[in-house]
Amino acid sequence: MFFGHILTAMVTPFDQNNQLDVNKTSELIEYLIQNGSDGLIIAGTTGESATLSHKEKIDLFKHVVKVVNKRIPVIAGTGSNNTKASIELTKEAEQIGVDGVLIVTPYYNKPNQEGLFNHFQTIASETSLPIMLYNIPSRSVVSLSVDTIIALSQIENIVSLKDSSGDLDAVSSIIEQTDKDFTVYSGDDSLTLPIKAIGGNGVVSVSSHIIGKEMKEMLLLFEQGEWKKAATIHRKLLPVMKALFMAPSPAPVKAALNQKGVAVGNVRLPLVPLTPFEKEYLIKIMDRL
Repeated sequence: MFFGHILTAMVTPFDQNNQLDVNKTSELIEYLIQNGSDGLIIAGTTGESATLSHKEKIDLFKHVVKVVNKRIPVIAGTGSNNTKASIELTKEAEQIGVDGVLIVTPYYNKPNQEGLFNHFQTIASETSLPIMLYNIPSRSVVSLSVDTIIALSQIENIVSLKDSSGDLDAVSSIIEQTDKDFTVYSGDDSLTLPIKAIGGNGVVSVSSHIIGKEMKEMLLLFEQGEWKKAATIHRKLLPVMKALFMAPSPAPVKAALNQKGVAVGNVRLPLVPLTPFEKEYLIKIMDRL
């Protein structure tokens, strides 16, 4: 399954009491669809999944699926460091009607490659949903090896990879040695064009909340053979991409959305909002663009 080129790792909107705000969520969905998002990933890292309760995740899945109404793919973050719990949440997400699931590498446990393979294989055997692997060693400590990813890609419903390793050599090897239908996405906004250039399919993006149309134009120009124009856009967008990660995500992107008039509330502890200085700097960078 091809999910699209620009997949937005959607923030989770909260109200003044830091509770899930479904009305703001509806508004955010429409804004993202109109501004370049080909698909939505919900309850992922940017969606503050670590601080969402099980009930909140289910409520979020149900609401997003209903509002999107099959206009674009909805991919639910259902992975954790507990294989059994990941299976249970994945099954619930499937019943709700999501189009796919994002399964992160188990964190804290520090499994070896055999454990990682068995974790993903076991989850895949319990669902018919397409699965996107999420390799993010900076957060989970462990990293899926190239060989493990290639082996997992042979499982019928493991169809995609979000790679946040920053290792372009490894990504090149994965693209070269997996089936052409296995899609590979950058998990780092600043590597969107480089990964596209070596054969990737697109990006799971935070920055697309703010510069989705520009990122989509960049990828379209590249596909049309306008490489220099695409590279020019990449260089212009890079300061915004960097600014949106000046503090632990998603605090900067939530501040940027609120500044744009797309109300999404604050982050939950242990994350904290931007300082006044950080917010001022972010606004300056956005204004320059």
